[in-house]
Amino acid sequence: MNRAKWHTFQVLTKRAERLSELASVLVWSDNIWQGVTVENEKYKFRVDYLRKIPAAVKFISFEPLIGDVGQVNLEGIDWAIVGGESGFNCRPMELDWVLNIKRQCETQNTLFYFKQWGGVRRQKNGRLLLGRTWDEMPALKTGN
Repeated sequence: MNRAKWHTFQVLTKRAERLSELASVLVWSDNIWQGVTVENEKYKFRVDYLRKIPAAVKFISFEPLIGDVGQVNLEGIDWAIVGGESGFNCRPMELDWVLNIKRQCETQNTLFYFKQWGGVRRQKNGRLLLGRTWDEMPALKTGN
């Protein structure tokens, strides 16, 4: 990844503790974006581990969002991606959960990307939130 600077790598993990253990021995070029998954309030602790990683871009994937996350400290977090679970036996995502994250992103200056509502027919459910798409994302760095 460090040699392929023409690519941007988005690395996502649920194993934030392990990431923290390995972070100091890894080389973090600007084209490596690191994220953690936070599905509900129970997993917010992963954000604290992410905040300590020396990645150029740090992001949270609130996907699949299966519960309210409550208050989240987004200090040092560049980007939030929100999406519902899809496929058979998927759990529903509530509008209030999404809006809670969106409001916090706005007040804490974190970019907000709404990926999908999810569901069994995710294409049919689409990705409109409040009548529009939300496609904010960090700027891509090229040739570093």
